[in-house]
Amino acid sequence: MKKESLWKLIALSSVPFIMVLGNSMLIPVLPDMQKAMEITKLQAGLSITLFSLPAGIAIPVMGFLADKYGRKPIILPALLLYATGGVLSGLAAWWWQSYPILLAGRIIQGLGASGTGPIAMALVSDIFTSQERPKALGGLEAANGLGKVISPILGAAIALLIWYALFFVYAFLAVPAAVLIWLLIKEPPPEKGNQSVRAYLGKIKEIFQRKGKSLAGCYAAGSAVLLILFGLLSYLSDVLEKSYGLDGIVKGLALAVPVLAMSSTSFFGGRYLERQLGKIKYFIVLGLILVAGPLGAFALFPGDMVFFAGILLLGLGTGLVLPGVNTLVTSSVPLEERGGITALYGGVRFLGVAAGPPVFDFLLSLSKRTMFAGGALLAALALGLALWLVNEQQLLQNLQQGKSSGAGKPSRLSPEPT
Repeated sequence: MKKESLWKLIALSSVPFIMVLGNSMLIPVLPDMQKAMEITKLQAGLSITLFSLPAGIAIPVMGFLADKYGRKPIILPALLLYATGGVLSGLAAWWWQSYPILLAGRIIQGLGASGTGPIAMALVSDIFTSQERPKALGGLEAANGLGKVISPILGAAIALLIWYALFFVYAFLAVPAAVLIWLLIKEPPPEKGNQSVRAYLGKIKEIFQRKGKSLAGCYAAGSAVLLILFGLLSYLSDVLEKSYGLDGIVKGLALAVPVLAMSSTSFFGGRYLERQLGKIKYFIVLGLILVAGPLGAFALFPGDMVFFAGILLLGLGTGLVLPGVNTLVTSSVPLEERGGITALYGGVRFLGVAAGPPVFDFLLSLSKRTMFAGGALLAALALGLALWLVNEQQLLQNLQQGKSSGAGKPSRLSPEPT
């Protein structure tokens, strides 16, 4: 890859890296936030939910606007909005000591996040040649994985200074990324005569009429495993501090273990599936079994040692599900129709992340067994839907046609790095 292309890739790779930090870096400091702001655990979890919920709703809108007006006119303001929300949340905690204002900042951050990661992936596809594109998309995936692994460690390390400092770190990272993209990225002009909102929605409706069942099974699997993972990470953060007295970097390292298992399995599993497309559904089914099984064991044997062993398996299972689902979704439609479907998928994933902490906190308020049993039932439901609804041959039809005509492979990168 040429030096100029490498700098472009570095600029674009900073975007999914920063977006991943949006939730994962905050999880280790939730107990500190709870004590400092004098709020309940459920209220602290809203700082995750009110970031992910607006992002999930806005991602399809941002995808349409990026197709219509260009990627840079969306991604640059989105990064600045992300930074602004971080500063507002930081000031709310430090200066005003107002949790409602902190949550307002998180909503603004979430809206900014909706115009970053998925659009960066589209921008890579726009500006890199067919020879450079697989390597460039791999670079975005590596940045995504790196962000997932180091975010709990980074959050815990920053909290050693003071817990709300991480909100200012969001701005510290997002503003330079926006400057790099503004200076280095020259995107091709958007096509003239772009489709109207009505035509855009009409195409999505037509796709769902043809492949809706299979896509619904994929969407359910992707959102369910992320809901469970982020719900359990929120619970784990609390357990490590209250039951074991772990704090700081040690706590961050412990939280990084299931995320590292997920990221590494997702990366290597995705590389394997590139050569073995016929095994995608097996990966998804096996992954959901590895998610449901430990949760069922937690419900029957709710000791902490069982939990610590099982959450590693759960991370591996999540890592098996995501690359297969990502490939099926991005391969399900031709390139010119891919934006709407992947944007919807990214939105559904964000909604899963948003629901995780409050759903698990509510179930925990009933009992620990109820929380684990509820998670196991959700994973089992996603497993049943995947077995019943997902038709991998139907979803891979466009990819097989693309290969026969010499088209490039779809990205394994998640439309939404969470």
